Amino acid sequence: MSWAWALATFVPALAAFAAIALLRRSRWAALLADTPNERSLHSVPTPRVGGLGLMAGALPVGALFADGPLSVLFACAGLLALVSFADDRQSLPIEVRLPAHLAAASMAVLAIAAPGAGHPGLGAVEATVAVAALVWMTNLFNFMDGSDGLAGGMGSIGFAALSAAAAGAGAMPLALGAAAIAAASLGFLAHNFPPARVFLGDAGSVPLGFLGGALGLYGMLSGAWPWWFPLVVFSPFIADATVTLLRRALRGERFWRAHRSHYYQRLVLAGWTRRGLALSGYALMLAAAASALRRERAPRVARGSENPIRYNSRLGRRVCATLRRGRTARARLGPHPAGFRSRTIRGWERRNGVS
Repeated sequence: MSWAWALATFVPALAAFAAIALLRRSRWAALLADTPNERSLHSVPTPRVGGLGLMAGALPVGALFADGPLSVLFACAGLLALVSFADDRQSLPIEVRLPAHLAAASMAVLAIAAPGAGHPGLGAVEATVAVAALVWMTNLFNFMDGSDGLAGGMGSIGFAALSAAAAGAGAMPLALGAAAIAAASLGFLAHNFPPARVFLGDAGSVPLGFLGGALGLYGMLSGAWPWWFPLVVFSPFIADATVTLLRRALRGERFWRAHRSHYYQRLVLAGWTRRGLALSGYALMLAAAASALRRERAPRVARGSENPIRYNSRLGRRVCATLRRGRTARARLGPHPAGFRSRTIRGWERRNGVS
């Protein structure tokens, strides 16, 4: 299986990096240039070709290792990349984009949430909630792709965490597919780390967000991780985008319009450098991923499947009991002359953890 991991990690990263390098020197760089406006954080026209290279590196390799349901997810991501590429090219209205997002989310839920091996499937209400969650995840990644290095970092760290958890659960197609996306995100990040030479564009951010939500749902239903795991892994993006949307909606603003009120945008406007923001964001993303992985693996580490909270409580009671016995025994020995403690007493105290 080592060859599979090598293929899933090195090939997508190199392919994405090379494809983006070629696109930067092609006519598409000018055709897909993002011109600064009053809502932008950048000051010079920058080509939005990063997503095309990222998808070119990730999707073929991910599909190569995919089983039936995963193949549908990668196919839906490819279709979203095409629709979003058209949006990058000529700015499609929301009446075109949103139905495409709904169609992809519905196809994904039908493919992975129908009753099958290992899970009972989702009911009508649960499936509707899942579709809405996938549509939101698809869009929030796009909303958060507004500063150099953030989306590439979240893609690299988030999908790497999904890959590690899936590998630990023995779900190898899911693990290799997530690893391919993480590797391709790293290839893109080499061009996007501040100061960015390319942007992700909707052709990258939309399918990347969709895959984050779809793989998260698939892993939950197949038993690779609990429901909360992908939410914690991608929480830096989910929290910022969701809270910002709710605040704008409560104020009666047109929350679907471009703006500069996300928390990461406000930090840049307050004087943070793009590089400082990206590095701080990586620290937060790594902390979220590490805490999710640690908590997800805890029940497996603590004496097999035993509840780790009950196990640690019993261990704590044993330690306290030992200390109490030590204090009682020392009290029975009575006070020693000043400066005198026998070698036997000191040895007993070391063995029983009594200071």
